[in-house]
Formats: sequence, structure tokens, C-alpha cells
Amino acid sequence: MEPLNALVTFANFVLVPATAYGAQLALGALGVTLIYGILRFSNFAHGDTMAFGTTIVILTTWGFQALGISFGPLPTALLALPVGIAATALLLLGTDKAVYKFYRSKKAVPVTFVIASLGVMFIMNGLVRFIIGADDQRFADGERFLVTARGFREATGLDEGLAIRSTQAITVVVAVIVVVVLFWFLNKTRTGKSMRAYSDNEDLALLSGINPERVVMYTWLMVAALATIAGTLYGLDKSFKPFTYFQLLLPIFAAAIVGGLGSPIGAIAGGFVIAFAEVTITYPLKKVLGYALPESLEPDGLVQLLSTDYKFAVSFVILIVVLLFRPTGLFAGKAV
Repeated sequence: MEPLNALVTFANFVLVPATAYGAQLALGALGVTLIYGILRFSNFAHGDTMAFGTTIVILTTWGFQALGISFGPLPTALLALPVGIAATALLLLGTDKAVYKFYRSKKAVPVTFVIASLGVMFIMNGLVRFIIGADDQRFADGERFLVTARGFREATGLDEGLAIRSTQAITVVVAVIVVVVLFWFLNKTRTGKSMRAYSDNEDLALLSGINPERVVMYTWLMVAALATIAGTLYGLDKSFKPFTYFQLLLPIFAAAIVGGLGSPIGAIAGGFVIAFAEVTITYPLKKVLGYALPESLEPDGLVQLLSTDYKFAVSFVILIVVLLFRPTGLFAGKAV
């Protein structure tokens, strides 16, 4: 039974949380890689775009709750997602018209767009803090657990219990649906094929009659949806705090670059690589090893490589290593 207890402990504290976190990072990295692949610049405002979309979802959720509207056992925030996506889409389209369109007309170099996105990032960050404040906001409701630790112990007879929160299961299910719809759209629809053609060869796409402004519009709409969904799922699973979303920019970019910046499949793979690395390296493995190893070899210390305070440092180290030794990423995306 001891190996089973070790496996359950590892699943409870590493496998399940890392899978949910990886799905959230993958959705965020997909937004980054779409902008890089189609609009050809690294958008440093993406983390705060996620924060803005989540802010609108939270405010709408509170409004629904005040009116007595709920989604049964599921979080009410899922009902508020369309409102958050619509508001974020309007913000991004307005930002593109006010900022990025000018630089596109001037054929500015990519670094100019990056610097402009830094300015947009600070403005969005301040806007979010002005709207909802800087404190933690919890907005999850509905059923809290899909599987409880106590119920799992009673059903299996094991010493260790496995708990799966509803938000973790919802994250994975929603992420799978979003990815399937995204890949179907990019590969099967006329608009998606136009976006891919524009990404592969802008000049040839323009000669083929593809409207660049239409491609740009659809890109921002898709990024708005991905950012709002990713931000909302992260907030439901953990909590919402604007500064946390600013910090998320590092693991999201690390995920996109590790997978291959410009590669949607790479963004998904990179999200899970970063998530599992962060969670595994910062989790104290003493209990797992205590079950898995003979009593004489049981460790005295926590067997924790890094404190959870240094979680984002893991992303940074992985990012540096990839940039040094394989800048095109795991799936040979565009060189950074």
C-alpha cells in the first residue's frame, strides 16, 4: 500500500495542481504566440489583458449573484465569460486603433511595437487597479470539490486522500474545448486559413487579396477570448490579484518560448513543461519519498529544491536555458 500512498500524495500535490496550472499557462501562451506569429511582435501587455478580462468577469459575476442568478454546481463566472470577452475585445480593438495601427502604417520595426506594448501594459495595470483595487478577490461559487480527500480515503482504504477541486476539473475541460475550437478555426475556416497565410508570408497574402486589417481584427478578438478565459480560470482556481497577473507574464512567455514562439502546439506543450517544473521543484517531496523508500532511507529534511517564493525563478531559469541552447523552442518555432 505504501507505493500507492506515495502515488496518491504525488498526484494530490503535484500532478493535479500542475495539470490545471499548465492548462492555464497554455491558454495564456496561445494568446502570446498568436500575436507573435500573426502581428509579429511580443505583447508585454498580455498579462494585464488577462487581468482586465478577469476583472470584468468578476464584476459581472457579482452582479449576477446580486440578482440571484447562478449556474448551479458550476461557478457563476462561466456565465459571465462572454461579457468579459466582449469588453476585452473592445479594449484590444480600441488599443490597436489608438496605438498599434499607427506603427503598422509606418512599417515600424518589431522592437517599436514591444516598447509600445510596455506602455499599454502600465496603462492596463493601472486601469485594472482603479476598477477593482489591488487586493485579493475571490469569486468562485458552486461545488467546491469534485473528489474530496476524505471520500477518497474511505473509498480506497488508503492513508492518503486525493482531492480534486471543481475549478481544477473545469480548467482542464474548458482548456481542451478552447484548444479544439481554436485549431478547428485556424485549419478549417476561410478566415483561419487567411490568418495562417498572413503569418507565413505577409506579402504573398496581400497579393492573394487577403485584407490585413481583417486579419488583425480577428487576431485581437481571439486573443481577447484566450486571455479572458485563461485569466478567469486562473482566478477561479487560485484567487484574483492584479499584481499576480503581472507576474504571470514571465511563465507565460517562458511557456511560449520553450514550446517555440509562433507555434500553437508548442505553446500548449510549453505551458505544461513550465507548470510541472515550477510545481515539482517547489514542492517538498519528504512525504512522497517517505512512502516510496524504505524506512532506513527516509529523508530527514523537506527535500524541497526551492521555496514556493521562488516559483517564478524556475520559469526564468528555464527561459534562459532555452534561449541559450535552443532559441527556436521544442517545436522549432520562429527564432526569438
